[in-house]
Amino acid sequence: MQGRRFILKLSCPDGVGIVAAVTGLLAEHKGWIIESHNHAETESRRFFMRQEMLAQSLDVGMEELRQRFEPIATKFGMEFTLTDTDVPKRVVILLSRQTHCLDDLLYRWRSAELPFDLKGVISNHEESRAFVEWHKVPFHLVKFESGRESDKEAGFREIDGLFERYQPDVMVFARFMQIVPGWMCRKYPGRIINIHHSFLPSFVGTRPYHQAHQRGVKYVGATCHYVTEKLDDGPIIEQDAFRTNHADTVEELIRTGRDVEKAVLARGLRYHLEDRVLLNGHKTVVFA
Repeated sequence: MQGRRFILKLSCPDGVGIVAAVTGLLAEHKGWIIESHNHAETESRRFFMRQEMLAQSLDVGMEELRQRFEPIATKFGMEFTLTDTDVPKRVVILLSRQTHCLDDLLYRWRSAELPFDLKGVISNHEESRAFVEWHKVPFHLVKFESGRESDKEAGFREIDGLFERYQPDVMVFARFMQIVPGWMCRKYPGRIINIHHSFLPSFVGTRPYHQAHQRGVKYVGATCHYVTEKLDDGPIIEQDAFRTNHADTVEELIRTGRDVEKAVLARGLRYHLEDRVLLNGHKTVVFA
C-alpha cells in the first residue's frame, strides 16, 4: 500500500502492557496500521517495535502525535523515533578507488528504486568525480597525502566539516578504505554504514578475499554493518554469501564478491532508510 506513512520505531525495557498502550493510542487517533512488528529479547530483556501507519488516516499531525506519545514513552522508558516517509533521509556516500558499490547506489537513487536525498559524494581519489558530477551531485576530494597520523586527522576533520554542512541522516561507506578515528565513531553512533567484503566476524581488515582463499573456505560473503571504534566489529545489519571451491582464484572471488557487496549494501541501506533497524547492544533487530 502506497502513500504517505508515519513510522514509529521504539525500544524499551520489556514489560506488560507495551503493545496495548502503543496500539491503543494509535487506534484512539484512528491510525490505520499497515505494517506491525515487535520482538522481545530474552537475554537483554528489551522490547522492540515498529509500527507503520497511513498518515491520512490519523486525525492528528505528526508533531501532535509525537507529543501525545511522550507520556507513554516516559512511562515505559522508551527510546523512540517518529518519521515521515514523505521526508527522504539525507545521505552522503564515501568511497576510495573501487566504484562498484557507488555505481549501484547511484543507479538505485537515480531510478528512485531506493529513495533518499543524496547530498554529496566524498572520496580520497579522483576516479569517480566525472561520473558523480554527471549525476549533478556534489563531489568532494579529501586527500590523505601520506600515512602520517596528522594527515589522516586533517582529512577526517575535513570530512567532518562536510558532514556538518550537509547534516546527513546517514553516511554510507561504499568501499571507503580508511580507518575511522574513534572521535568520529562516537560523534555519529548508528549513523555510519559500512560494507565489508567478508562474512564477518571472519576476515577483518583490507584483504579478506585473499585470507579466505588462503584458508580454503567454502563460503565467502559480504557484511553491511554500523561503524564503531573497533575495526569491522560494529552491529551487523545485513549479510549474504556465495559458495566457492578449491578451483576458484582470488580474482574470481573478488569478481563474484563485488556483486554480493552491492546487493548487501543496498539492502542494509534500505533497512536503515525505512527505519527497520534497531540497535540492541552489539547486535541489531531488523524488521525486514
